[in-house]
Amino acid sequence: MNEAKILKGYEYAKEAYAAVGVDADAAMARADAVPVSMHCWQGDDVIGFDGVGELTGGIATTGNYPGRARTPEELRADIAQALKFIPGSVKLNMHACYAEKNGENVDRDGYTIKHFENWVAFAKEHGLGLDFNPTFFSHPKMDGDFSLASPKEATRRFWIEHGKRCREIGYEMGKATGQPCVVNYWMPDGFKDTCADTLAPRIRMAESLDEIFAPEVDESVVPCAIESKLFGVGVESYTVASHEFSYGYAVKNNKLYCLDAGHFHPTEVISAKLSACLMNLDKVLLHVSRGIRWDSDHVITLDDELRRIMDEVVFNGLEDRVYIGLDYFDASINRVACWAIGMRNARKALLDAYLCPVDAIRKAEADEDYTLRLALQEERRTLPMGAVWDYYCMTRGVGNGSEWIDGMKQYEKKILALR
Repeated sequence: MNEAKILKGYEYAKEAYAAVGVDADAAMARADAVPVSMHCWQGDDVIGFDGVGELTGGIATTGNYPGRARTPEELRADIAQALKFIPGSVKLNMHACYAEKNGENVDRDGYTIKHFENWVAFAKEHGLGLDFNPTFFSHPKMDGDFSLASPKEATRRFWIEHGKRCREIGYEMGKATGQPCVVNYWMPDGFKDTCADTLAPRIRMAESLDEIFAPEVDESVVPCAIESKLFGVGVESYTVASHEFSYGYAVKNNKLYCLDAGHFHPTEVISAKLSACLMNLDKVLLHVSRGIRWDSDHVITLDDELRRIMDEVVFNGLEDRVYIGLDYFDASINRVACWAIGMRNARKALLDAYLCPVDAIRKAEADEDYTLRLALQEERRTLPMGAVWDYYCMTRGVGNGSEWIDGMKQYEKKILALR
């Protein structure tokens, strides 16, 4: 679409939104400023570069689309390409398994910021903040399906030290980038079949986490989160870090609670949990994904749940209390496109939330005019958000419609197809 048509569409949309009390220019500026953290692990199918080479611990990536990043350099190049299609404030979310050891004989309990210096330099070059995650999976020192909750002292000690190192690394990343580095703790520990003792593993898990978080650190630089999960592959019957465990630990110990959109029962949604959790927590972390029947981590689409998630954040003024990150991995389609589609959809949903005439809807609700409330909610659905989005993308230089798709296809042809 040419610039003249986009401008004409935006003028119409701007008037339409003004008629319902919304300033479209202000909405774009607000949507632009909210950081969204892009997960590095989409680009190489969660394999990482620290030598393990296969996924274990309830993690699975499906598909064999050509072009997977095989080296840190390829992954950074792919991320840089995806960033060309993504508007707004962006962070990069790292896992510990993306350490670059450069031949050094060091394991995950000995990682330091030096093993991520290239990632810090990349973040600075592209104006990105960084987030970080311990990798409690895909490692020979997993005790079956246990890490921090293992009954074996030596196993727990290894993973406790890994957890400590990751907090230290996150602190250095936060200082280096000048933005908070959220460190998220997800542990896959659990049993495939029915277990007799559900309490002891949770006691060990809590004690391990207590030891990881014991050293004092400025948590405004490195806020830490605990992530829950309903179940994983191979741990279908019992998950140590369940919703109740993780949420309770976060409340008790003043940590963030991570709500992952794919980690609950298929009939549950995290949009319904957000404001309730924030009644007892200062802040939360969102892992925005799209689970289908189980935690299958599909690329997020602009569906009702994504819209509801961003509505909850924006309508309740929670931007300073919610960290937003994406978490999915699809190897069945172009991986660079997966990033671009997901990140663009997250920003679309934020923009749509800021464009909503929520003041009028809230007034109808306060006046107990629920008929008007529903009518306004439905009218909102057909307001010309797409025209505002096109203008927003044009002014940010990230391509509209087929423009970014053509750019992605060219990159696939010239770079990805040759791997």
